[in-house]
Amino acid sequence: MISKEEVEHIAKLARLELTESELKKMQNDLAGILDYVDVLQKADISKVKTTEHSVGLNMENVTREDEPKPATAETIKKIKEQFPDKQDGHLKVKGILN
Repeated sequence: MISKEEVEHIAKLARLELTESELKKMQNDLAGILDYVDVLQKADISKVKTTEHSVGLNMENVTREDEPKPATAETIKKIKEQFPDKQDGHLKVKGILN
């Protein structure tokens, strides 16, 4: 079973504010997911053929080149509105140098 503290930590990382009932539900849901992953890890896949993508005659690369585009004022405004930590009109981030 996943602990309440682990669920609280995951919620904090995801920037979620959960009530006590939501924490309990999430604890049960995550425990069920982890139990199912454990079942999948124990499955015998020794006789399963792997699938591979090989380049055939009619295949072509369908990816596109990255092309930078200037941000619009509207996009910048939306980003600033959603940023979690601000001070004096600046966006605050965690320090990376000690």
